[in-house]
Amino acid sequence: MSQSQTHEQTVMRLLQELRAGDGRAFAQLLPLVYDELHELAHRQRRRWGGNETLNTTAIIHEAYLRLAGQSAPQWSNHPHFLAVAATAMRQVLLDYAKRQRAGKRDGSRRPVPLEEVEATLREGSDVSEARSEAIIAVEESLLRLERHDQVQGRVVECRFYGGMTIEDTAKALGVSPATVKRRWAMAQAWLYRDLKRVREGTV
Repeated sequence: MSQSQTHEQTVMRLLQELRAGDGRAFAQLLPLVYDELHELAHRQRRRWGGNETLNTTAIIHEAYLRLAGQSAPQWSNHPHFLAVAATAMRQVLLDYAKRQRAGKRDGSRRPVPLEEVEATLREGSDVSEARSEAIIAVEESLLRLERHDQVQGRVVECRFYGGMTIEDTAKALGVSPATVKRRWAMAQAWLYRDLKRVREGTV
């Protein structure tokens, strides 16, 4: 048995223990998945490109507190756990963006260029210009998307916030890779149209 297989089996065992109510398993799980959490947080930090106080370690720490605070978590598998971690990091990023906006003297909101949003949503793009307003605009649109189609919303969460592959997203959501590809394309188009309507004042 390879080292990666042993690692995966250990992670699965600990997730099963967590589902069974053994809270001690989380402390054992964290060191095993830390590198993956670090990569998730690094993507968030790179995509943010803003204040240095929002560093990779800070994102991991805040996300850890949110994950550890969940009672009787039902993380079904390794990709599902990473998807939940991506959700926690999404909330950390959003909360920080809101604090940044609240700290502005005039409290104004600047319009977010659609080309910036389009680039932000494009797979593999790192957008250093995405600041608090862009993050908040995408989040508000994503919440509307989740009300419209929950699966599409989860796909965006995994792919955009989590940087997960098509295959891992499919495992996390319990759908086929073909469904993920289709919903990802549909979600990107929906979000772009929604944000365009916001700019035009028709939402």
